Amino acid sequence: MRSWFEWQLLPLIDRTLNAQANHTQTMNGEAFRERVVEAKATQLDRLGSEKLLIALTDADLTEEAVLEAAAASEHSARNTFEQWAETEDDDAARTVFESVAAQEAEHYERVAEYLSDDSESPDGGPLHAHLRQQEDPIARAAGLVGRGLVSDRTHLQVISFFVNEGDTALADLFRDLRTETEESLGAGLELLDEHCESEDDWGAAEGVASYAIQLAYDDYADALAGMGMDPKPVC
Repeated sequence: MRSWFEWQLLPLIDRTLNAQANHTQTMNGEAFRERVVEAKATQLDRLGSEKLLIALTDADLTEEAVLEAAAASEHSARNTFEQWAETEDDDAARTVFESVAAQEAEHYERVAEYLSDDSESPDGGPLHAHLRQQEDPIARAAGLVGRGLVSDRTHLQVISFFVNEGDTALADLFRDLRTETEESLGAGLELLDEHCESEDDWGAAEGVASYAIQLAYDDYADALAGMGMDPKPVC
């Protein structure tokens, strides 16, 4: 016969194991995205504020400066995803990274058309340094998601800037870039669906994506602090 302890403890263990199993089974790409967005809600909200362009342009809110900041972002992304494509052993992941690298190269060219011929875009930054350190397909797919969530906020602010400037063509350009970047984020989620087999896999992926967002936020906050501004919204 079971002891009182067994009668009380075993059902609790069963419920815990079942809850963990159900959580793993229901976790998928979209649920992962929701989890990351919820965990980094404050950072993403602040990255989506009008202060973002101040930070990216060192308070030079001219059309040229905004375009240069956008071009630098596309240039760095292209280099990151080209590196991944060249070093990825997983066929499905490599195909995605090749496609995203080509897309980012096209994005850069489309933005660079509006810049002077002697304009040079810098490469790198904390976010892309982090991404380039990732070596397995799960981590890279997660990085693609994290970067995509940051880029979504950046594109939205650039769109708003050109709407306010009355430049319909450039506003439409960045609407297109935002839509296409959302598609690459979706490709990252699909890769996670294909490769994550356990809660540990999803947890590792969340760590990579969340840290990418945190690095982008810290870079933003540091830039504002250097100009004597507070990244926190005014209440």
